[in-house]
Amino acid sequence: MTAAGKLAQKKTNGSSMLGTLMFPFLSYFLTNNPIPDGYPWGKLTDWDNNPYSNYPNTGVVRTYDFTVSRGIIAPDGYERDVLLVNGAFPGPLIEVNWGDKVVVHVHNNITGPEEGTAIHWHGLLQQGTPWEDGSPGISQCPIAPSKSLTYEFIADLYGTSWYHSHYSAQYADGVTGPIVVHGPTQARYDIDVGPIMLSDWHHRDYYDIVTEMLAPHGNPRVTSDNNLINGKMNFDCSTVAAGDTTACTPDAGLAKFKFQQGKTHRLRLINSGADGIQQFSIDNHTMTVIANDFTPIHPYTTTTVTLAVGQRTDVLVTASAASTTSVWMRSRLTCASSLQPLALAAVYYNDANPNLAPTSTPSPLSPTTNQCANDDLSLTAPLFPMPLFRNESDVALWKFNNISMRTNYNTPSLLQVLSGNPTFPPERNILNFHANTSVRLVVVNRSPGPHPMHLHGHNPYILAEGLGTWDGITTTRPENPLRRDVQVVRAGGFLVLQFDANPGVWGFHCHIAWHASGGFMAGLVVRPDVVVGMTVPGKVEETCEGWEVWTRGNVVEQIDSGT
Repeated sequence: MTAAGKLAQKKTNGSSMLGTLMFPFLSYFLTNNPIPDGYPWGKLTDWDNNPYSNYPNTGVVRTYDFTVSRGIIAPDGYERDVLLVNGAFPGPLIEVNWGDKVVVHVHNNITGPEEGTAIHWHGLLQQGTPWEDGSPGISQCPIAPSKSLTYEFIADLYGTSWYHSHYSAQYADGVTGPIVVHGPTQARYDIDVGPIMLSDWHHRDYYDIVTEMLAPHGNPRVTSDNNLINGKMNFDCSTVAAGDTTACTPDAGLAKFKFQQGKTHRLRLINSGADGIQQFSIDNHTMTVIANDFTPIHPYTTTTVTLAVGQRTDVLVTASAASTTSVWMRSRLTCASSLQPLALAAVYYNDANPNLAPTSTPSPLSPTTNQCANDDLSLTAPLFPMPLFRNESDVALWKFNNISMRTNYNTPSLLQVLSGNPTFPPERNILNFHANTSVRLVVVNRSPGPHPMHLHGHNPYILAEGLGTWDGITTTRPENPLRRDVQVVRAGGFLVLQFDANPGVWGFHCHIAWHASGGFMAGLVVRPDVVVGMTVPGKVEETCEGWEVWTRGNVVEQIDSGT
């Protein structure tokens, strides 16, 4: 078997170099800025510093220019129309240091047909800048076709994340990319391999999928065609439906990675898919987990890492085999329907032949592999302990009120609160927490499937999760609960979150793209008494004016919740 792909990188992934041996290792941090005490963040550490209240100001501005447009590529050999960032899938890496200012000019060049867009910077807190969150109908109006918007925000947390469109289910068509924020770490490693994006893949346009799913008597269970690692995987073209004349090339090409014998490597895993839980492993290698989402944790070892949609996990892997070793990297899509759920990528040691496919066999599965849940909370203790305080709002039992959210693109909820009017129609599904400085949410899942719940603008405490009903008392490690921005609530289970108020209007939703499209989302109004005093930059109104003008002459078919 050969590992050489039959399609050129430009054909499979456009201008992206992720998943190729040409993608460079990352440095410990970017050095083209002041380095007090040897680091851009000075003496701040990951174990004795509160990152939410004490993050550095490096004075450095990192600027990116993104154009969102249509293109035709074949990530798995099956050619299809997609949406690309700068002609690449996955999109360009945003790489910054903790405390840098990030400026991203986003240009909407989507044509044939035209549609709006907006980019969400997943997991970043946007403290003091809630209008930069990138959620159309909540924090901004969509960017109209042929218009641009410049996002500006501080990299206020550090670790691994990603950006993606938050306009309808648009990101499922390719508007995604990795974010790396370098920061302090106690973990010792030699090489930063960089981002590894894991994503299910569909051969149909997101618009058609959502329209079909939400039609009367539509099927809510969406089946993906494949599973990708850094935008690559082969597809069995013999399974293409009869009558489908789309070009399909078998053995299109797999992602490849380089390990150096005897060295410890940092891998930044991201589930950037639309649905499903990824079970990631590397044959004959053990991984040490050092961070979940933007939270460094006390390390633990495993052979399988579980990531729901939107989640990130940083792991260390030591290349302890012979220098001629090559092994398979695997990610299996579970808790979702897929024609090809297993994604493969090749890992080559120094002296291995990168043109030959590995022959390794899978490592034993961890005991929890078949569960549609995250690793037990008892395993995941943050390095910097933050004890739990009693929340001021007591317990809010949040069932999404049996309402399917539907945003109003022309009147973002944040702008309405800024105007002093926090009253919304029921379909906006807004929950106002008024002047409370801390909030506790209990999510009850009575559905037959798991849901990865994502809270914008916060890195909440994960107090408890499990099957059945929460007893209202038990919390996992109240002296130092896990903090992460996405956590799975199991089928027939509960999830208890608590967060300290970050003023703004923030989305809270299931990160399965099709569920969010179906309205599984709410808007949380947090500290409106502070929000009304904020000064919003003129670009926010200008973006709404551009959208208003465009919609006067164009019918916007809002086929779903909108965000």
